[in-house]
Amino acid sequence: MQSLWMLVAAFLFAIMGVCVKLASQWYSTGEIVFYRGLIGVLVTLAIVLAQRGQLATRYPVQHTWRGVIGVTALWLWFYAFGQIPLATATTLNNMAPIWLAAIMFGMVWWRGQSRFAWGLALAIALSAVGVFLLLKPSFHADQWLGITAGLFSGAISALAYLQVRRLGRLGEPEYRVVFYFSLVSMVVGFFSALIKQP
Repeated sequence: MQSLWMLVAAFLFAIMGVCVKLASQWYSTGEIVFYRGLIGVLVTLAIVLAQRGQLATRYPVQHTWRGVIGVTALWLWFYAFGQIPLATATTLNNMAPIWLAAIMFGMVWWRGQSRFAWGLALAIALSAVGVFLLLKPSFHADQWLGITAGLFSGAISALAYLQVRRLGRLGEPEYRVVFYFSLVSMVVGFFSALIKQP
């Protein structure tokens, strides 16, 4: 059953990408982030109330930090949707697992918990090269900002995943993590929408 939910989630993310691409013709990135956050807050709140869950948390700082990291990645990803082809923006954002592997590898080596594993480092580097070969880069000069945003959205997403993992280890339920992320997205999206932006 969990595999089925993963397929449903992947499908919904694909639909969201298409909707964001279409919406970017008329709305700023901040507005799109705001509406996504608003919908997330309302849906999550309805689920929490139906299940009689608790939104009170002992870790507001960790939720805020996760929200800021996550909304930064989301904002960059949505910005990339408006600047470059949909498939390219999605592929660059989906490099998050490669970035995650690189971050974990670097942390373990830096802390002296493991020797430098050349084989693993080469595998991570080849994974990144493979993604760029898959993209068959032929970008126009005016797309460099969108490409950079998409690339950084994947890297920052990896940091957000680490924060979600940390909150899980602290015992925070999934709905609470999603709710506070959506809340931060809504607030940041609202204020960034007030600024004239692409």
